[in-house]
Amino acid sequence: MSGLSILDNFFYPQSIAVIGASSNLQKVGHVVLKNILFGGTSTSDKKEGFKGKVFPVNLREKEILGLKTYKSVKEISDRIDVAVIVVPAKDVLKVTEECGQKGIGSVVIISAGFAESGKAGSSFQTELLSIAKQYGIRIIGPNCLGIISSSENLNLTFARVKPPAGPIAFISQSGALGTAVIEYALEEYFGMSYFVSIGNKSDIDDSDLLEYFAEDSGTKCISLYLESVRDGRRFFNSMKSAAKKKPIVVLKAGITSAGAKAIASHTGSLAGADVAYDAAIRQSGALRARTMYELFDASRALAYQPPVKDGHGIAIVTNAGGPGVIAADDAYKHGLPLATLTEQTIKLITSVCPPTWSRQNPIDIIGDATPQRYRRVLNIVASAPEVGGIIIICSRQALTQIREIVDDMIILSKSIKKPVTVSLVGIVAQEEDRILDKNGIPVTEVPERAVEAMNALFLRGRYLDRLNKSGY
Repeated sequence: MSGLSILDNFFYPQSIAVIGASSNLQKVGHVVLKNILFGGTSTSDKKEGFKGKVFPVNLREKEILGLKTYKSVKEISDRIDVAVIVVPAKDVLKVTEECGQKGIGSVVIISAGFAESGKAGSSFQTELLSIAKQYGIRIIGPNCLGIISSSENLNLTFARVKPPAGPIAFISQSGALGTAVIEYALEEYFGMSYFVSIGNKSDIDDSDLLEYFAEDSGTKCISLYLESVRDGRRFFNSMKSAAKKKPIVVLKAGITSAGAKAIASHTGSLAGADVAYDAAIRQSGALRARTMYELFDASRALAYQPPVKDGHGIAIVTNAGGPGVIAADDAYKHGLPLATLTEQTIKLITSVCPPTWSRQNPIDIIGDATPQRYRRVLNIVASAPEVGGIIIICSRQALTQIREIVDDMIILSKSIKKPVTVSLVGIVAQEEDRILDKNGIPVTEVPERAVEAMNALFLRGRYLDRLNKSGY
């Protein structure tokens, strides 16, 4: 818990009211209630669900999923920490006012039909904010997927499942992209401390969440999908302050005229000049991702691996020449420096490799490399003072004992203070890459993504070095 009480009720509630709860399996109100109770839609195991009190609110039904229902939050005698609203837009103003009269100060509005839907919706949203201000209510949404707080087993969304717990706080202006991220997280073990879909961000926005997650001890990296910013100066200052404490990765959409037009109809906002966003992100100390893959790879690397110490180059260790060359090319494209191997390092590697090894970086240890050869070379490279991080590439060939090599990668990563990223070339959704994921080692099926993950760690190290030297 970060200790910033304005948002604590959202992420650490003791009681929740679901306004618009339903017994109809096809209704969002049913999915949200089931997710709160059981953690996902495909289970009935309460061990995975929220442990506090849950109060369904429905005008017609008397019981839903074994819980007594109420016609209004005002009928509930208990204190309510957060209310989630999933009623039609026309009813949102009324139930929000009832929340105010009940003394509920934190509301998540999943319902759509506000600023994203045009002038009438914008006027509706303005009226909603007026009611919220009158009663001192803080709002996430409207037009959002909801929120997840892993430490509390709280899945207050209408996603199918919740992601594995972990150190990444994910903020998304798009609910649909948020569901995709959650599905990806399950497959690639992209562990989240929090997930927040902010939708139209009528009240609580990116800046509020950046400030909150920067203070959270369970969060090691903040990831952000951004379409627009309401208050550019505050956003920059919040991001700059947060970046001193946690790495931040931003995927900014709407960089073309076509994208900007799509944003206006998506969350009711207008995209700013991309060059201004690019400068703000860079100057704040955050990292800008250009693709969803970059967002995932950089976030996972920054959350689980140490940064590269400034002034040190990267070593590429591979059993396949082609992927090693591809990785070197991609490193050059990103400005990621490769380490120049010292004579001592070359001598040590020569003592354990065939004469045909590359004798330079990338370190090609030849296609018949055994686990023992990988292990000995990796230990030499890890101890080399000229090396600040290691990209390991392994191509599955006839003689490759890949599981044993993967186990050695894990032992190496846990025993050194240098970052490690891996590409198991062509290997997707298999045991070997899953075990690396679960041990905090970013692993991808193509070498370029392993390079991009390492580049994020290099840029973070360079930023921290500048920060230490400047003193502020």
